[in-house]
Amino acid sequence: MPKKPADENTLTGRVKRYAQVGGAIGGFAARMAGERVLGRKSDPSKNAESLKIALGGLKGPLMKVAQILSSIPEALPPEYAQELSQLQANAPHMGWPFVNRRMTTELGEGWKEKFKSFSREAVRAASLGQVHKAVSHDGQALACKLQYPDMDSVVEADLRQLKVVFAAYKRMDPAIDPSEIHAEIAARLKEELDYQNEARNLALYRHMLAKEKGVHVPDVIDALSTKRLLTMSWMEGESIKDVAAKSDQETRDAIAVNMFRAWYLPLYKYGVIHGDPHLGNYTVRADTTINLMDFGCIRIFPPMFIKGVIDLFHAVQSGEREMAVAAYETWGFPDLSNEMIDTLNIWASFIYAPLMEDRPRLIEETNAAGQGRETVGKVHKELKRLGGVKPPREFVLMDRAAVGLGSVFMHLCAKVNWYRLFSETISGFDVDVLTKAQSAALKKAHLTH
Repeated sequence: MPKKPADENTLTGRVKRYAQVGGAIGGFAARMAGERVLGRKSDPSKNAESLKIALGGLKGPLMKVAQILSSIPEALPPEYAQELSQLQANAPHMGWPFVNRRMTTELGEGWKEKFKSFSREAVRAASLGQVHKAVSHDGQALACKLQYPDMDSVVEADLRQLKVVFAAYKRMDPAIDPSEIHAEIAARLKEELDYQNEARNLALYRHMLAKEKGVHVPDVIDALSTKRLLTMSWMEGESIKDVAAKSDQETRDAIAVNMFRAWYLPLYKYGVIHGDPHLGNYTVRADTTINLMDFGCIRIFPPMFIKGVIDLFHAVQSGEREMAVAAYETWGFPDLSNEMIDTLNIWASFIYAPLMEDRPRLIEETNAAGQGRETVGKVHKELKRLGGVKPPREFVLMDRAAVGLGSVFMHLCAKVNWYRLFSETISGFDVDVLTKAQSAALKKAHLTH
């Protein structure tokens, strides 16, 4: 009988993970259910804190999911988003004996001979894997991304536990139906486990951003890559926090423009978005250009969905209600009542606000945090009163990217004419042109959709 791959999704692996996370998540869900059965008034702040504590001691995908959910408007009540946003994915590094075994599994005995040098200590650790710096025999600096063990089983177990959390949350607060959110997170996490798929994503981004001088994408070293090991060219750069702290306004603005184009040119020209603008996924070079990294979490959108995004912008700009309704229907919001449309329009107007003024400005101005909380609270209250809504799964990474980039622009204190930058990006948009461009790009990168 052939030997099973070491990282196969196994019952033993899942049971082990259930034992690790089941008590924490199960206890949280039971507490919420008990409050409901006994008729006790729930305290969202305390429940949110309890969930953060339950997740705080865990590593791996469930931690990553919590961070994603905390950044998606209306995926969670404000109290939950605030608590979960404090979680940090500080996964412990794998020690050298284990790294050696893993590398042997991926590249075979004598794997060290394939490199001129290979760092024994990881230079970066994340929720699904860690990165080692290496040097090839021809002197090229390399980044070797090595996946943690048994991740297939861990992801499968964590996604089942996430269903428990979502079911408890939906019973307590029916404003948002999270079922499509769970489906999207599950699909993207499973994709992230396949580093060969990530290599294809890298090829896609090299194609889409080939003419963008402000953005750099690493090369993949195919001969040193497998499904669970991705070897890329090393790109030197500083963290955006360090650069922002020492830079003048002109430099910070230039970085912001490059970040905007790195994320949104692929979206509006090809229907593709990098769904994880985490601080560790990009660095800044001395000339203010951006190194874009970690391409596991990529979303390819139907061209008509992108048209809906642009149509809603024009609807907010012009006040054309019918155009807004058509955009919502394109996204998958059927049979909307007038009250539901009014509620969704409140949120749309807030999200698109920075794009409405033809002047350099901060991404958020004048008591932005307070206004944001007030807007989210108002929308959430109305959605609950109207019987709730099921956000389309496409919204998960779209909102994740928008909120993540917004926080970067706020950190940079960038004063940019967002209206003109956006208008230039969508200039000449045509859904047929996007469809052809997307099809050609995916074919070139050997991706199917």
